[in-house]
Amino acid sequence: MADQAQTPVSSTGPKKPYGLSELVKGPAPGATKPPEEMLFTWPHLVYIEFLAMLFATIVMIVLGLISGAPLEESASADTTPNPMKAPWYFLGLQELLVFFDPWLAGVVLPGLIIVGLMVIPYIDINPKGIGQYNYRDRKFAVWTFSFGLALWYIFIVIGVYTRGLDWQWYWPWDDWSLHKEASAVSLIDLEIIFTQVLPISQSTANLLTYVFTGLFYGVGFTIPFLFYRKFYDSLGFVRYNVMMLFMMTMMLVPFKVMIRLMFNIKYMLITPWFKI
Repeated sequence: MADQAQTPVSSTGPKKPYGLSELVKGPAPGATKPPEEMLFTWPHLVYIEFLAMLFATIVMIVLGLISGAPLEESASADTTPNPMKAPWYFLGLQELLVFFDPWLAGVVLPGLIIVGLMVIPYIDINPKGIGQYNYRDRKFAVWTFSFGLALWYIFIVIGVYTRGLDWQWYWPWDDWSLHKEASAVSLIDLEIIFTQVLPISQSTANLLTYVFTGLFYGVGFTIPFLFYRKFYDSLGFVRYNVMMLFMMTMMLVPFKVMIRLMFNIKYMLITPWFKI
């Protein structure tokens, strides 16, 4: 079942009390150094990781003793804080509620993040760069992850530092104790815009919003297929479509924010189950 090859004993070197086993013929993958120049994971690497974990724990304890948690006054049944903010690590989701339907922002998008992270090992089968920090062979993966992480922290920063009374936008130099006047700009759904611009009924306009959303996903699916064919061929039909579904859903978030801020569009797609 496995080939057993004893390490040759050198006339000048010590006798090796071990052998090298492999399940396939040929050298072991990644074995670029002889055994005497390599170290075992246990105890060498595990000790370093344990010391690093211990050091990080001590730093966190010291920081916790020096600077306490920013707790507010005790909760009161008679007074509701304004604004009512979630813990900082959930403020990204709370900020999404400004731009998306609550069910979509609070359930669907976080669920897609979790599922997307779970399917990465089944989509990304590129053997290059495994076990090391490798940017050259994984540029797409690095940039995609960096973009998603940056987007998440941007929403958190907005929720922490720029949202004040009534969840209005407050700059650091504004007086946060004063209520700002409600914006005179009224938000409008995309299907209403279609009925105002085109001589069509509201049902037809609603159908156009489905077409508009489909075009957004269709363009995203098509561009890599036409201009980066090697990328498509490396993934295959199934993995490519699954990966692009998650990719375009992630890109939907900044796209929706952009059209909201630029064109005052509240929802670009209204369905009986959710609104985007």
